[in-house]
Amino acid sequence: MKRMTPVEQANHALQQIKDAGSGKTALELGWIEQIRITPPRAVFRLSLPGFAQSQRDRIVAEARGALMALDGIDDVQIEIGQPPSQGGIGQAGHGQPAERQSIPGVRQVIAVSSGKGGVGKSTVAVNLACALAQTGLRVGLLDADIYGPNAPTMLGVADQTPEVQGSGDQQRIVPIETCGIAMVSMGLLIDDHQPVIWRGPMLNGIIRQFLYQAEWGERDVLVVDLPPGTGDAQLSLAQAVPMAGVVIVTTPQQVSLQDARRGLAMFRQMGIPVLGVVENMSAFIPPDRPDCRYALFGSGGGAQLATDYDVPLLAQIPMEMPVQEGGDTGRPIVINRSESASAAEFNRLAEAVLKAVTQPV
Repeated sequence: MKRMTPVEQANHALQQIKDAGSGKTALELGWIEQIRITPPRAVFRLSLPGFAQSQRDRIVAEARGALMALDGIDDVQIEIGQPPSQGGIGQAGHGQPAERQSIPGVRQVIAVSSGKGGVGKSTVAVNLACALAQTGLRVGLLDADIYGPNAPTMLGVADQTPEVQGSGDQQRIVPIETCGIAMVSMGLLIDDHQPVIWRGPMLNGIIRQFLYQAEWGERDVLVVDLPPGTGDAQLSLAQAVPMAGVVIVTTPQQVSLQDARRGLAMFRQMGIPVLGVVENMSAFIPPDRPDCRYALFGSGGGAQLATDYDVPLLAQIPMEMPVQEGGDTGRPIVINRSESASAAEFNRLAEAVLKAVTQPV
């Protein structure tokens, strides 16, 4: 007998939650939807119509109890959504999330994600975008790492401010053009030392603005640099826009691999294609001994992760001093040191990503 996935187990457990009036399940009515399981946490959206508000406390208690009874779950988070409409625009009904909305003019969206910080995810995203642009594609880069927006520094435009036109829902932001790509980032809109202290709804709002209210124009590829982890930004993007796939960045270390597994599993549960794994910092290459490689953080971790989840190992990016220097000076290594071993791997990554997407650009 086939073993149920965590989401299937959650749906099965929640079948017991019923409307006191009709006897139909809350899942059938679309009151409980968008269930995500990332042990030890379960998350779902509760969208009750006005007439059912008197049942809210009971439904919340029963749903929480049902999910907490599942193996490996010790935390249940509930999002409050809009009441389900009767065939309204943008509502899929029957407990399903609204249809994802494409970005006008953008053909492919590719996300770059990591389970934890400090693995070089933004470096990979920036150099991937630049490498794709060098093949002749029209490329955009959306820096969705709202709490740690580093792309402006890595691309040498931290001192620039994008043009913003209009206000409210009609507001438009003009991406900064640099290194052959168009880029939007929270880092372009705040001071260097200004922290971003936002909860989920505000985070979701700014990401949707960057997606749909930026003047992307015609783009073959939009690379999205996600923040580390499995939180609101990842959910917001996955639920908002159709994605060609996601690239998972890790280092060979076991701690990094553990978190990368969680991130990879999250995207699979959400139905997002995982294009493959990038092992960053795979080995250190001394500047005075370019033929030598030292595995400072172990070896084989990225390959093992790829094997465990039956996805390709897209690239193994070495540690070279020009990578760090390029990031600090705003000259990505694929542009500034195109002959380097790291640049060669980033170009290999770009080629592999283009081959992996379901509909080649």
